[in-house]
Amino acid sequence: MGDAILRVQGLSKRFDSEEVLRDVSFEVRKGDAKVFIGPSGTGKSTLLRCLNRLVEPDSGQVWLGDEEITHASDIDGVRRRMGMVFQNFYLFDHLTALRNVEIGLVKVLKMPRREARDFAMSELARVGMDRFADKYPAELSGGQAQRVSIARSLAMNPEIMLFDEPTSALDPELTGEVLEVMRRLAAGGMTMLVVSHEMEFVYSVASEVLFMEGGVIVERGTPGQIRDDGATGDAGQGAPRQFQRTRAFLRRLDG
Repeated sequence: MGDAILRVQGLSKRFDSEEVLRDVSFEVRKGDAKVFIGPSGTGKSTLLRCLNRLVEPDSGQVWLGDEEITHASDIDGVRRRMGMVFQNFYLFDHLTALRNVEIGLVKVLKMPRREARDFAMSELARVGMDRFADKYPAELSGGQAQRVSIARSLAMNPEIMLFDEPTSALDPELTGEVLEVMRRLAAGGMTMLVVSHEMEFVYSVASEVLFMEGGVIVERGTPGQIRDDGATGDAGQGAPRQFQRTRAFLRRLDG
């Protein structure tokens, strides 16, 4: 498997009569930032949830490092290795921002309370939220709450971060602060799988863009390839025009 740290082979999932994922395969190497785009309901979020076992796939296999995790009995261990940030923040309303980040370190990693508090503060600082450490979720904006959610996942020192449309529940003016945190993580070498339609962000961080439709990866390429390859008709007479379906989707996004 070379230097791939995550390998997905033939992943499929059906809900009743609807086939949501169909034979999805790809590999992720350390430092990759792979971004999944495509119409709603095409399996992107289900794919991420299958990777960390929030949803059990019907068939296929997932390897994390040398471990086949599709049937691993230690699901909590799998989730510690793959942090996930959702559309909604899922913070504990009765805990401060600091305690939201600290609690997993104490309860799951069994870290001493003082050490956990110091480490949690460092993770809040990493996302620019250390000065809000004593605030409760109800006292935070959506962008601030999402940054706390990111800090909580980072605190578990995951090998890969999964982001499931992390800005879709935010007002446009709050989206930028979350995307900036994600840009810094990508620039720092964090391995990331992201579902997003924020294309300026996608173009700035993605090592590969994967367009999904009908539960399959239809087209994939670098941001430069998706934007430029054959788009102006300069590929030469008779040359195939690639990424037509991806570009058609992007034109619909642009309105």
